[in-house]
Amino acid sequence: MDQPLQKLRVAVLFGGVSSEHEVSLMSAASIVENLSREKYDVSMVGITKEGRWLLYTGPVEGLSGGAWETSGQTVPAFLSPDPTVHGLVALTPQGAELLPIDCLFPALHGKNGEDGTLQGLFQLSGIPYVGCNTLSSAVCMDKAVTHSLLSGANIEQAHYLWFYADRFPVAAETIKKKIVARLNFPVFVKPANAGSSVGVSRVETPEGLDEAILKAAREDHKIVVEEGVRGQEVECAVLGNRDCEASIVGEIGASAAFYDYDDKYINGTSRLYIPARIDEATAAKVREVAVRAYRLLGCSGLARVDFFVTEGDHRVILNEINTLPGFTDISMYPKLWMAGGLTYGELLDRLIDLAFAKAGR
Repeated sequence: MDQPLQKLRVAVLFGGVSSEHEVSLMSAASIVENLSREKYDVSMVGITKEGRWLLYTGPVEGLSGGAWETSGQTVPAFLSPDPTVHGLVALTPQGAELLPIDCLFPALHGKNGEDGTLQGLFQLSGIPYVGCNTLSSAVCMDKAVTHSLLSGANIEQAHYLWFYADRFPVAAETIKKKIVARLNFPVFVKPANAGSSVGVSRVETPEGLDEAILKAAREDHKIVVEEGVRGQEVECAVLGNRDCEASIVGEIGASAAFYDYDDKYINGTSRLYIPARIDEATAAKVREVAVRAYRLLGCSGLARVDFFVTEGDHRVILNEINTLPGFTDISMYPKLWMAGGLTYGELLDRLIDLAFAKAGR
């Protein structure tokens, strides 16, 4: 008689000390709902906005709205950095309990989740994990560093400059003069380390710079200013380790002045076009640059690469790379692979397989 296959023990981590905490809850709910219970024993580990780690044993419906945190169905827990533990330590009323884990699946976005901090802990734990390693996560999270590396590889980007936020109170006029001299308006003012368009402003005239810079400075210590690009916003999903592949290209039809946080997760009024409304030669160029940037920056597992396709001459301009893109039911990353023939569950299986391959297992 055939023996039943042993289920893999997968821990999905969500929440986090981040401005994208709520988005993470939605992503985690979608992931947990779509992980096969025939293949996986799933543990849910939430990190509060204050940084507390909690093992949640309630229904997945408690994730999206945040009810999990006050449900009474949590116990303190943490991931051990000791590789001989190879799992979580839960602090139950009966004492410390060890929960072995085979694979970690982070569903955290932004600071303290997508920037290499958690990935360093994962590496210490010795547990295979989904997504990029510590260095590539940190590099892709910091838009100023990403810009510099991509420039060195002659990958076209919007014209930009960056500066430390603490320079602005003492050198505001000098910084604004540099922006006006080097960049054409409108410009986008962004925190270097944030996602989901949090802290981002579109600025039409120099008079709007002060407010936009102060807004970005609330999110990060480094500010990036980019020249606006007239064209279509398109996105490409990349899947794999060194041997990776690019999805078909999708397009964002933003309903706001740009594709901001409300437009992505609250209003739901933007339109997604899959495939994008571009010719095949341009789509092939997007896919080629997406894979080249992914490999250059050392990505593994997954990333969503965002571009502009300019009006008229159809130049492909890389905007940014997201190493833990949204995984909600309206997010572009899973939608692109689903449009290519993968189910959501099959995509999750592939990501877990890639985590083991990256770990040499």
